[in-house]
Amino acid sequence: MIKRRKAFIVGLKGHKIKLKEINFLKKHKPWGVILFSRNIKSISQTQLLTKTIRSIFKDKNYPIIIDEEGGKISRLRAFIDNSLFSAKFFGQLFYKNRKKFNIYYKVYVNQISHLLNHLGININAYPVLDLYRVNSHKVIGSRSYSSNSKVVSKIGDIFIDQFHKNRIGTIIKHIPGHGHSNVDSHYKLPIINKSLKYLNTHDFKAFKNKKSFFSMTAHIIYNQIDPMNPATHSKKIIKLVRNKLVFKNLIMSDDISMKALKFNIIKNTKLAFTAGCNLVLHCNGNLSEMKLVAKNSPLIDKFILKKTYQFYNIIS
Repeated sequence: MIKRRKAFIVGLKGHKIKLKEINFLKKHKPWGVILFSRNIKSISQTQLLTKTIRSIFKDKNYPIIIDEEGGKISRLRAFIDNSLFSAKFFGQLFYKNRKKFNIYYKVYVNQISHLLNHLGININAYPVLDLYRVNSHKVIGSRSYSSNSKVVSKIGDIFIDQFHKNRIGTIIKHIPGHGHSNVDSHYKLPIINKSLKYLNTHDFKAFKNKKSFFSMTAHIIYNQIDPMNPATHSKKIIKLVRNKLVFKNLIMSDDISMKALKFNIIKNTKLAFTAGCNLVLHCNGNLSEMKLVAKNSPLIDKFILKKTYQFYNIIS
């Protein structure tokens, strides 16, 4: 049953699910599983993997996530070349030729959605709503639609709506905005010194009033709001996401094994929940770490249960 699941998401190590991973999923019952390139070799292999995962939970809608942004972030490169269709590509097309944009984005989303549905994947960690900055770290770069918050917001709404029409959930990221970071949060903790007034009218604005069922936090300190805690661990930032950005659905952490978070896996997990994240994400497939995440994650609450059923209604 869904209500017996725990509020975390994990990755797996390889193309085939191992017996110890099956036993882990059966025992600890994570809310969802995320797949990466290391898990994807062919269409038939991926279908078998997702079918096996769902058979464990006896749930045809069990959440299985992927990062398929297009451009440089493509987990399906084993059998498709999606490198042309970056966020930057769509952002430039939106400016230059709106009619052509409207044709291209529908074709793109329809094809990606068809493939994800065929593979047994029902959530895409997309769209990226971070603003592009010339002087910022290249970790975002072409993953951003634009430096204009209104354009990013509008394109984000378009992609969220189209994926939902194709029965794929979306994850907006990295809330409340990664664009000003000057380091890669996979390796270091970015610190942004912009004022709250500036962020509200620029970076944060791109995330406001989004209908995505999921959002993913940024491992970033916003020095003028909470100088002590990155967004993932900040009650102040999560409160801002809820009240000022009006995000009403499920907030998940970015990967808590990333080096931007300075504590161990146990403390990183606990602090994310304390701050107000609904779900904690752990990606690297390290089973010993996964067990620590599972041990320190609560059962899903009524809010997560309600939102999960709403998500199921969209994708069924």
